[in-house]
Parts: sequence; structure tokens; C-alpha cells
Amino acid sequence: MEEVCAKFVSQKISKTRWRPLPPAALQPPDLFATGSWDNEDNRISIWSVGDLGNVGLSGEYQGEPQLLCDIRHNGDVMDMQFLDQERIVVASSTGTVTIFRHHQNNQTLSANQRWEKAHYHVDQDTSCGGAACTGVICNNPEIVTVGEDGRINLFRADQKSAIRTIDNADSSTLHAVTFLRTTEILTVNSIGQLKIWDLRQQRNEPSQIFSLTGDRVPLHCVDRHPNQQHIVATGGQDGMLSIWDIRQGTMPVSLLNAHEAEMWEVHFHPSNPDHLFTCSEDGSLWHWDTSTDISEKPSFLHQGGRSTTYFSHSAINQSVVSAWLSNDPTKDRMEITNLIPNQTLSVNSLDILGPCLVYGTDAEAIYVNRQLFA
Repeated sequence: MEEVCAKFVSQKISKTRWRPLPPAALQPPDLFATGSWDNEDNRISIWSVGDLGNVGLSGEYQGEPQLLCDIRHNGDVMDMQFLDQERIVVASSTGTVTIFRHHQNNQTLSANQRWEKAHYHVDQDTSCGGAACTGVICNNPEIVTVGEDGRINLFRADQKSAIRTIDNADSSTLHAVTFLRTTEILTVNSIGQLKIWDLRQQRNEPSQIFSLTGDRVPLHCVDRHPNQQHIVATGGQDGMLSIWDIRQGTMPVSLLNAHEAEMWEVHFHPSNPDHLFTCSEDGSLWHWDTSTDISEKPSFLHQGGRSTTYFSHSAINQSVVSAWLSNDPTKDRMEITNLIPNQTLSVNSLDILGPCLVYGTDAEAIYVNRQLFA
């Protein structure tokens, strides 16, 4: 694992996120942001890994991430998403949601917009009533937040007050949110439910509810397949990975035994969604690979003795479509690799973009792997 480079940062890292690349960019990502938790003085930091002066003889990257700038953050960083190339939306344990702007000309960070106590238990105006904002998702200029108070807020980056608030969206804690499409969001909660909300509807009710059967295991994270919006992955307190097809049924299509403790994040690779990544309290980070090698699966291609490009093309599509949805995806279809051989403390967050992985841990370290598929 020599291509992974570690940086010890003297703070427990709760979130790591790559800065998105401009639309037609060919180069790998070179900047990421981190947020910390459980420190007296929590910080949002911007790091650079793009120093080409540190390339070894065979082209591999050497040298650790360099801190470009940081800024104090009030409360634990509960979630963090880039809104665009310069702005980062941060969810706080105090209930406040802040947009920070990264000024690249002089490498500074500043608070650009703040919604105080976007989440609260009793009364937004009392001094101590804030409820943790647990999740945030962006589709510029729109920002959706969820919280411990069971509320859903829809903000716009350029407006001071919320566009829409669903006050009693959930009677339990909402842990995470993602966009299903531009007008629909998906939330997961602490009693094992996944709910779809249509933001065009004025009703404050979910349009669909899915749930884990049996024990109501809290769900902590959710991600949607980037190309096939009906495929959704969630992770929960028991470390299981659940794959859902929201077109059918109300239960997961498959439940996969994964981590030995809470799964904190799940991410499909944004451009290679046959690859999925999960990280856990148990100190592991797993790479799930369902990209099947067609050459090993000739049964797809020779239907009735005909072997044409048409068949092989549909077969490839077919394998991609069904890899996550087959009844037993682990059978001859999935390779699972733990990317952290000697695990210790919780891996709280990960992000992947192109060939690059970044993750952060309670061992006060951030790790970057720039050759994920090498």
C-alpha cells in the first residue's frame, strides 16, 4: 500500500471531501477539504495534493498533503459538501449551517453565509436549543439539510431564509440525505427507514417509505447510483450494506455483511459506479468491486450460437444494470478489499473522485491514495 500517503493533523477528522473538478477537466483532483470533531477548537481546512514537483521516477506521487488554509468552526463538523469550486457547505452539531468560501487568490477561508440554528429542538430563539444538523446535500444553488430534530430544510445559497422547511418530517433523527433527482430527495433515519420526498408537493409527507425488516437498525448513510437513480445504497449501525431498488418493494434488494461496527459513509464511485466504498467505526475502509470481466463470462455472449457486437454490448450493459441488483451480488461477481490493512480507530469519512481516494480518521490522520485503480 505504498501509494497511500498519510498526514497527521492533531485533530480528529469527521469529514473529507474532494473539491469538484471543472466540467471538462482531465487532470486528477488536487484539492480537498476536511472538517474536524470532538476537539476544543474544530476547523475546516483546505489541503493541496497537486504539487507535481513530488512525482517519483515511475510517475507515482510522493509527498504529503499541504495545508493551504483553515478557519475555526463552531461545533463538530457533522457533514460537508462542496457547493461549487469555491464554496463549501458545512453542517454543525450546533444546528447551524454555514457556507465557507475558499479564496484561491490569497489562500484564505471566510464564512460567506450562515443559517443560525437551522435545526433546533424547542425554539429557534433560545440560547441552547440547537439540534445537530446531521446531513447536507447540494445541487447548486439549492442546499438541503436534515437534522436530529427530524426537520428538512431547503435553502438557496443566495437567500437569507429557508425556501421551504418540513418541520415534523420525521419523529426520529434524520441521519443523511441525498438528491434522487432535482426535485426529489431521499432521507434515512434512526429507525431503519428510507423516505422519498417530492419537493414540488406542498404536502409535508414522504411520497414513499421503505424500511429494513425486523430490527429497526439506525441507518447512518445513503448514496444514489450516479447513472441509475433507482439504485440506492445505505449503511447502518450494524455495519451492513443494503442495496435498494426504489422502483419495487419496500425492502432492500440485498443485505451484505460488511463491517463489524457502524458504517459511517457509503459512496458509489461517481464515474465508475461498479465500484463502491464504505468506511466504518471498526477502522476499515472497504472497496466493493462488481465490475465483471466479460471474457470470463462467455455465457452472456453466445446466445444461440450467435456472437455479435450487439450481443456483447447488451451483455455489458446488462451486467452493469444487474450487478448491484442481482439476488446474490456476492456470487462470482464481487471482489471486496479492505484498503486499510492494520486498522485501529474509526474511519469517519471518505471521498473518491477519478483515481483518487481521501479518508479521515479518529487517529487524527488524513490519507490520500492517488492510484486507486493502479
